[in-house]
Amino acid sequence: MKKANSKGFTLIELLIVIAIVAVIAGATFVALDPLTRFRDSRDARRWSDVSTILSAIKVDQVDNRGSYLAAIDTAATGTVYMISSSQSGSGTGCSATCAGGNTTACINLNGLVSNGKLGVLPVSPKSSGDWGAEDITGYSLKILDSGAITISACEGENGLISVTR
Repeated sequence: MKKANSKGFTLIELLIVIAIVAVIAGATFVALDPLTRFRDSRDARRWSDVSTILSAIKVDQVDNRGSYLAAIDTAATGTVYMISSSQSGSGTGCSATCAGGNTTACINLNGLVSNGKLGVLPVSPKSSGDWGAEDITGYSLKILDSGAITISACEGENGLISVTR
């Protein structure tokens, strides 16, 4: 009796290969830790945005011979303001817990956009919820007693994100 020529894999062989591929894929996924990578990328964007806002403020100051934007000139020293593209004073979205302190008022920095120093005011990539509601950016401004300005991200997932000049 002749044995039939069987070509292909048995079910057991296929299951073993699938199990090995699944174990390798799982180990790779755990090793890459995508949640940490997402947190790091959001924080990198926050660092970039904070530096961009502060640089635009300083460039505007230089262009205006030492004077800040009117909204900043009238801001109180030591108060932490939520940066907004349309609101000034206290408003529904102006209170938040930020890294630089609790905000109770908004400061409208849309003048940086209309002066051509920024294309748009950046909005923080909030990990829990959504900044941008009511034109709130998720970044804060504080004028120190020394006259320096601090821009902070209200939410830093790997620590404080703040730049002072």
